[in-house]
Formats: sequence, structure tokens, C-alpha cells
Amino acid sequence: MDRKKRRRAVEEMGISRVMEYVYVLVGSALVAVSFNLFLLPNNVASGGVSGISTIMKDVAGWEPAYVQWALNIPLFIAGVILLGRQFGVKTLVGTIFLPFVVFLTKDMDPWTTDPLLASLFGCIGVGLGLGIVFRGKASTGGTDLAAQILNKYIGLSLGTCVALIDGLIVLAAAFVFDIERGLYALIGLYVTSKTIDIVQIGLGRKKMALIITNHQNEVREGILNKIDRGVTKLSAYGGYTDDERPVLMCVVDQTEFTKLKQLVKTIDSSAFIIVTDASEVLGEGFNRA
Repeated sequence: MDRKKRRRAVEEMGISRVMEYVYVLVGSALVAVSFNLFLLPNNVASGGVSGISTIMKDVAGWEPAYVQWALNIPLFIAGVILLGRQFGVKTLVGTIFLPFVVFLTKDMDPWTTDPLLASLFGCIGVGLGLGIVFRGKASTGGTDLAAQILNKYIGLSLGTCVALIDGLIVLAAAFVFDIERGLYALIGLYVTSKTIDIVQIGLGRKKMALIITNHQNEVREGILNKIDRGVTKLSAYGGYTDDERPVLMCVVDQTEFTKLKQLVKTIDSSAFIIVTDASEVLGEGFNRA
């Protein structure tokens, strides 16, 4: 029996690893196609190595795929040397495959010549692609590796390093093209980051409620039986009285929150409720993974 379990675990691990490579390939291809359909033809250089390649295409006429290879591969090697072997084969695959698809799809006709539409839809595609790559536990290398190197050797926070590098690329785009293109690139950066968040944590927002009430048992029973959600009792003490005041914690869907609020207020109109968004909830009654 143990041997069967081990064999099944090995098979599941193998399938999981294969799927991670599929994520990297699909995500990288989506980034590359979005780049050629929207960003490159409209001179939207929204950060990263792709933004540099967009600028160099206009300034020197260099093929974007070659520029991306010329920057990505040395950055990957530098990352391995300076930061250790933490990036793995999957990141190398993304680093090489993304420019390859950019090269294969370079003759595709752009879907729009409106730079605003290009920055919005192009960066949605880039964000979707990068989010998928991140789900494969990899990255496409590029300026993210440069930011990590700066973070280690200069001491600036990783977020500051990323913002600094992307900001310089956007500034260069504004100088090479025009201020308007630079502003479109800023919009694109924002759209990309938000799209990655959506891919990573999903659209289904939950609400987490912390409830302080003198009628704990009634509220707990109501949550368990009328809303059919779990509830956890947390040990707490009043800051003024130092009396024990347990806190009930409950996570519900947005559609259930109004029902929860009405339930608590019906039982105890003086109850104190703190509500916050829960981006991702894993466990029984919610996502399993």
C-alpha cells in the first residue's frame, strides 16, 4: 500500500512539474504575442527588457528578439553567478523562449493603431502571460534579475529597484518617442501589475470579519447554522479593562457578508465588527489550492 502511495505521489509530482513547464511556455508565448500585436507597433515601452527592445527598434532598427536575447541571457548568467542557482531551468526556458516567439510572430499585423488601446490590451496580455509564468514558479528573467542584483549589492528594496529600472525605461521612451507615449507606458505598467495580481489571487474577493460581542455563543451558532460558514474563537483581552474578550473570526463570500452583518446586529446591536478584504482563502469551503 505504501509503495502504491509513493508511486502515485511520484506520478503526481511528475505531472505537476510538466504542468509548470507548460505554464512557462504558454505564459511566455502570450507575453510575446501581446508585445507584437499591441506594444511594439505603437511604440509603447512599458518597462522591462521588452520596453528596451521597443526603444532600440526605433533608435537603431535592431530586431527586438535579438535585443531581448542579448539582454536576457547575460542577465540570467549574472543572476546565477551573483545570486546563486535559485532561478532554475524553468526561468532559463522562459528567458530563451519568449524572444523566440517574439521573433516567430514579428510579421503579425497589429490589432490596433490607437496607443491607448494598445497600452491597455497589450499590457493585459503581458500581465496574463507573466501571471501564468509565475504560476509555473518561474520568471522570464530580464530586468527582474537586474532588480534582484541591485537589491542585494546596493541595499535598496526590491520594489524600489524594480520601480527605478522601469521608471528609467519609461523616461527613455518619453525622450525617444514623446511625452504622450511615456504616459501610455505608465498606464501599461499599472495595468500589467494589476493583471498579474488577478491571475495570482483571482477575482473572487472574500471578506474577513472580526466580531467582538457579549453574545458569543449565539453569534457563533448563527454563523455555523444559518450562514453555514466556519468560525474561529481567538483569545483576546480588553485594552482598558483587561477582561477576557474573545474575538470571533469568520471568512465569507461578498454575497454572504450582508447576511452576516444582519445576523450579528440582530443578536447584538452593540457588537463591534471589523471587516477587511481577504484576497485569497484556501481551505474547506473555499479554494483547495
